[in-house]
Amino acid sequence: MLLLVGLGGWWLFGLAAVGAVLALHEYAGLVRPLRPLVLAAYVGVLAMLAAATVGGVTWLLGAILLTLAATFVLHMLAETRPPPTVAIGSTVLGAVWIGLGLSHVLLLRGLPERGMLAVFTVLLAVWASDTLAFFAGRLVGRHKLAPVMSPGKTWEGFAAGTVAALAVAFFALYEDRETFLSVWQALALGAVIALSGVLGDLFESALKREMHVKDTGRLLAAHGGVLDRIDSLLLAAPAAFYAILAFGHGP
Repeated sequence: MLLLVGLGGWWLFGLAAVGAVLALHEYAGLVRPLRPLVLAAYVGVLAMLAAATVGGVTWLLGAILLTLAATFVLHMLAETRPPPTVAIGSTVLGAVWIGLGLSHVLLLRGLPERGMLAVFTVLLAVWASDTLAFFAGRLVGRHKLAPVMSPGKTWEGFAAGTVAALAVAFFALYEDRETFLSVWQALALGAVIALSGVLGDLFESALKREMHVKDTGRLLAAHGGVLDRIDSLLLAAPAAFYAILAFGHGP
């Protein structure tokens, strides 16, 4: 995966497209009782990834509008029509959540200045944060972070995950502190990744709890599905991208 991320361009688009289709398939199964318009969601997600690859942020808005339009048209053509707020809402939610999240991985890689460094930093920070938070929560976790949405998460795990994200961002970007992000900006980026990653994880947990599902899939056996593995990244990638833009580095 890291090799394809490093190659970027259409190689990365292909990787993201496969991940998006698998994740969206799991999402459709998760919210099946809401009767989402799955075809429109697939069209929208692939359109967002293509837009990010070809036209950057500017084209993403058009892809989102295409998703909304396709969802409405398919809803009108359906033989049986569930309430539009439910069917259209659940469809657009999944498409935008997954599509925009993975599109911003492509946008990070496509940054004209240090794009490869930026995307690797975000990916490694997310993975390190998730991993250390899991083990710290298991070993020393005592205080529940969100007992209703995700009883397994603790404040101790969140603190450990934040330290991991800060460390990855600091060491990954330290050599380029004079030409890319300064030390304080790198640490701020690490904090953004840690916080947004936890929010992404909790968002998926809230959906699973409402739909009474433990894991979104079984593709990765005991690790659940693809969506279970990328939930943190789906919010962390956009947050990191706009943080880097705020620091003055972007297209």
